[in-house]
Amino acid sequence: MIKKAVLWIFLLLTFMSWSQSDFVLIKHKKSSRINFKLINNLIIFPIEINGVELSFILDTGISKPILFNFLNISEDLQINNTKTIYLRGLGEGSSVKAYSSEDNFVKIGDAVSAKQKLFAVIDSNLNFSPRLGVPVHGIIGFDVFKNFIVEINYSNRYFKLYDRSAYRYKKCGSCERFDIEYHRNKPYINGQVYSANKQVTVKLLIDSGGSDALWLFEDATSGLPAPKVSFRDFLGHGLSGSIYGMRSKISEFSLGKFKLKSVNVAYPDATSIDNAKYIKDRNGSLAGGLLKRFNIIFDAQGKQITLKRNKYFNSPFYYNKSGLAVEHNGMRVIKKEERTSANAYNQKIAESSNSTTANNETRYEFVFAPSFTIVEMRKNSPADLVGLKIGDVITKVNGSSTENMSLQRLTGLFYDKDGKRIKLSVERNGIELRFSFLLKSILN
Repeated sequence: MIKKAVLWIFLLLTFMSWSQSDFVLIKHKKSSRINFKLINNLIIFPIEINGVELSFILDTGISKPILFNFLNISEDLQINNTKTIYLRGLGEGSSVKAYSSEDNFVKIGDAVSAKQKLFAVIDSNLNFSPRLGVPVHGIIGFDVFKNFIVEINYSNRYFKLYDRSAYRYKKCGSCERFDIEYHRNKPYINGQVYSANKQVTVKLLIDSGGSDALWLFEDATSGLPAPKVSFRDFLGHGLSGSIYGMRSKISEFSLGKFKLKSVNVAYPDATSIDNAKYIKDRNGSLAGGLLKRFNIIFDAQGKQITLKRNKYFNSPFYYNKSGLAVEHNGMRVIKKEERTSANAYNQKIAESSNSTTANNETRYEFVFAPSFTIVEMRKNSPADLVGLKIGDVITKVNGSSTENMSLQRLTGLFYDKDGKRIKLSVERNGIELRFSFLLKSILN
C-alpha cells in the first residue's frame, strides 16, 4: 500500500504542470495496452482515481467520467474541488444529485490525466454492479478517446491507446473506414436499416456503454414505424432510472459493405429517452451487442472509425427468452456438509452395512454463496406463467447449485435455443420451491 501511494505521489508531482484534463502517455511510451472483461457486451477495465483502484465501463456515448455511489467505494478515495449539480440521463426517473469535481488524478494503463474533471453521483441506489455480477464503479468515454488513436480488440479483449503522432494505419483489405460526426462530444455514424420492406438510412450514436445490439427511436415519418412482431420488456438502467420498451428484430442492418441479418433491435419508450433527442436527426444507438462483432480503430480527432469483422461477426443475435431479469444481490449463507476424508469413510461404512448410524458423525459448515435475485419479470413469459416471482432467490439451475456460478453464466442459459428446458430451484420466504419451463421464442 505504501509503495502504491509513493508511486501515485511521484506521478502526480511529475504532471503538476499539466494544466488541462488531457491524458498523456508516461515514460515516452508510444502506446499502452489495457486488458478488459467483456460482460453483457460491456467493456469493463481497471482504472485508478486519486490512487484508488476501481473498475469502469468504457463508454463511447458519454462526454465526462461519472463515478457511481462513490461514498461507499473506499475511505481512501478523495475527490477534489467539488460543487453540487444535478445530472439527467436515460430512464423514467428524475435528475440525480452529484458532485462536479475538478483536478483529479486518473490513470489508465500508462496513460494519465493530472487534472481530470468528473461527476460523482451521490445516490447509493444507483449501482450497476448487481446487474453485471462484478464491481463497476463508473463510466468514462470521450476524455480517453479525444487524446489517442484507440484500438478496441473485442476478439482478444483488450484496448490500446496510441500516441497520435506515432500511429500509422496498416494496410487492411478487409477493413472499412467510416466518417463519424461529433455532437456534444458524442460520436455518430450513419447506417442502413431494412425495416417494413424498405431501406432507411439512420444516424446512430456509437454507444459501447449499451448492452443491446441496436436501439431505434420509433418514428413512422422517418420510416421507422412500430414493429409488427415484438414484445414489451425491461431494456436496462439509465442514469435517471429504469428503461422499458419493445424488443423486435429487423431483417438486416448494414454499415458499408458489412451486412448483418436478423438483428435484435429495441424501441425504448419515449418517456425514457427525452434526454437523448437533443440531436434532431438522431434515430437511435449502435451498441455493444453489435460493436463487439468488429475490431475497431477509433480516431476521434480525425472523426473516423475503422471496422474489421472478427470472430463474433456471424454469431446469431440471441435474446432472453425466459422473461427473467436477475441481479447479484449480495451474498447469502448456506449450510453445507463438510467434505472430509472422515465423512467419506463414514458414508462408505453406512452404505456397506445398510446402517444410518455413521451419518451421525457428519459435520456441516456455513459458507457464503451469491444471492441471485429475480428483479424483473416479463408478463406472460415462460417464467411468469409457471409462478416464479420477483424477489425469488435462485439456488439451483438445471440441477447445479449456483454457489460457484457467475451471474453471466446463469443468465446465459436464458438465451438458449427454443424448447430448451430450464429447471430452477428458488428460495422464497425461507422455503425452497422448484419450477420448470421451456424457453420460447416470440420473434420468429
